[in-house]
Amino acid sequence: MRIMTVGLMTLFAFAVPWEYSLDLGEPFGNVARIVGLLLLPAAVFSVLMRREVRRPGPVQWLVLALYLYFALSYLWTVDQEATLAKIRSYFQVMMAVWLIWEVAETAEDLRGMLRAFVAGCWVLAALTFAAFTSASAVAVGQIRFVASGQDPNDVARFLDLGFPLAALLFVTEKRWTVRLAAIGYVPAGLLSVLLTASRGGFSAAVAALFGSAVLLAMARPRAASAVFVALAVMLGALWLFVPAGTLDRLATIPQEVGSGDWNDRLNIWDAGWHAFRQSPWWGSGAGTFTTAAGLSPGDTAHNTVMAVLVTGGLLGTAILAAIVTSVSWALGKTEGLLRVALVTTLAVWSLTSMVGSVEENRATWLLFGVMVLAARLSAERPEAVTAIFSRREPHAIRAPAHAGG
Repeated sequence: MRIMTVGLMTLFAFAVPWEYSLDLGEPFGNVARIVGLLLLPAAVFSVLMRREVRRPGPVQWLVLALYLYFALSYLWTVDQEATLAKIRSYFQVMMAVWLIWEVAETAEDLRGMLRAFVAGCWVLAALTFAAFTSASAVAVGQIRFVASGQDPNDVARFLDLGFPLAALLFVTEKRWTVRLAAIGYVPAGLLSVLLTASRGGFSAAVAALFGSAVLLAMARPRAASAVFVALAVMLGALWLFVPAGTLDRLATIPQEVGSGDWNDRLNIWDAGWHAFRQSPWWGSGAGTFTTAAGLSPGDTAHNTVMAVLVTGGLLGTAILAAIVTSVSWALGKTEGLLRVALVTTLAVWSLTSMVGSVEENRATWLLFGVMVLAARLSAERPEAVTAIFSRREPHAIRAPAHAGG
């Protein structure tokens, strides 16, 4: 039973980055939702067989508190239908934190999820490149390319999150095939980020690649300068494949930061601020940002803090802040290359949360679950974690054994 449950958990991590590209419609939903709903009863049955529930940590309790708070917001929401739909949605994405905590038991389980997530990012990169090479995209002179069913900013964010994890796998894996796939993701993922023409995504990619370069330099100090030079050369080479219109959009990043309206985000945030002032303590109810702010149904807050401020008020925002703080604190229990990779991932998540509403993404709660799992395993089984996530020397030569005299 454990093998099946861990397998479903790993498959869930694999499906999350590209989930919106495979949607079967109601009542099934996208691929990650389907796998998650299969994982839930399997995890419950596994707990019943074990006759023991793992003691929750602070992050698990805080995630439960945030979910219950949003569920209670149905009592005062300005849009009951939207809140009811969001309550169901939040359960499906937030449950990942609890499921990972219950199902994963070993450092091998943790490594399996990291492998699966990077593999899922590979799929997303391939689908994005396929969109770039499609006849329809060429015919209309498209400048933003994205996998079917996906949003360009979401795609760039998911791809960015894979960079530090791929770097970690490259320096710690034993098998050369896995190492090759991990390091190969860096140029493939970066090309795909460029193709999305997501300015926020590209900015976060720079931070992700810097953290990845630091990790690689830590693993091989003598090659530190070569790592940074190689990243610069790779970026220049990939630049040649990207359409001029796409590059022109990315080139407006300094202008948008200095004097632009951030692609109309400033107006959205201004509307959100006015909505927040109407109900600052309790919020307007889960899923009601556009209603409360007077925006069209297709809009989003484009900022995680603003989204939660409006829908959950100061209390909901305080709970979310406590979750992020607890995850950050937990990462202090990890060590070495694993810590660098996960801290970089959290930093990338923080950057992208400033221009996107990421509290609704499965990737957010999956990665939070992985981070607190890494902290728990680092405390419970430090030797096993160190053995798996330490630097590997694939060409190391074993010293010959000498017979005793």
